Amino acid sequence: MAATPAFSVFAIDGIPEVRPGDDLAAVVGDALDGSLADGDILVVTSKIVSKAEGRKVSAADREDAITAETVRVVATRAHPGGMTRIVENRQGLVLAAAGVDSSNTPEGTVLLLPEDPDGSARALCVALRERFGVRLGVVVSDTLGRPWRLGQTDVAIGAAGVVVLDDLRGSEDAGGRRLEATIVAVADELAAAAELVKGKADGRPVAVIRGLAHLVTEQDAPGARSIVRPSSEDLFRQGSDEAWRAGFEAGRAASGAVNPSTSQALSERSSGRLDA
Repeated sequence: MAATPAFSVFAIDGIPEVRPGDDLAAVVGDALDGSLADGDILVVTSKIVSKAEGRKVSAADREDAITAETVRVVATRAHPGGMTRIVENRQGLVLAAAGVDSSNTPEGTVLLLPEDPDGSARALCVALRERFGVRLGVVVSDTLGRPWRLGQTDVAIGAAGVVVLDDLRGSEDAGGRRLEATIVAVADELAAAAELVKGKADGRPVAVIRGLAHLVTEQDAPGARSIVRPSSEDLFRQGSDEAWRAGFEAGRAASGAVNPSTSQALSERSSGRLDA
């Protein structure tokens, strides 16, 4: 009889405050010494990657930093404290504030996401495999909200040496029915599982997942960038306000005239006085 599938997740203690220029593989490796086994998967919070890579700017420059990291504005929403911007950033991720974050960083500063999260994961994977002589995978994680769900969860923004997607299309379920659309977001599930033991404020930015060695693969396997949905398949490329304004402008251009009351409604909606 086959063994019941199971895996374990544990956080790593002893990682000091990471500073710009630190050798992150050495810092993490020192904390991991004696803790790794063949087939383990390491999940590393993106903040310590960003700190080591010097991706820190003054908090006073936060809005400018968001703009600089933005490729495309998806949606905006006014609130008492200002404006929330949901954007596509230079890493291809769609998220609030382009991933610019002030949590777990020195007072007066904010952190940008790593410039190349897959490259950062690959460098860690190569260095730690060489140091410990084991096959392991690395996931670089960050926290994202979801448009149709409350709360945030960690997802993979970088990966190396680990399966990131499990495409089950064409296989059969337990009842013999053909699966037509199921693709499992493996790397995101690994990131979320690791966050349950790392915590947001516990000073444990690294976790090890053990028991899923079948997900560990070659170092040059597709990274987390391959998880990003291509823009041609994006079903919601605009927020509701942005789509409404675009539709209004298209209608106005087509008709060649503007109804004054409709024009006023557009103005009020744009300023946030009408619900989206």
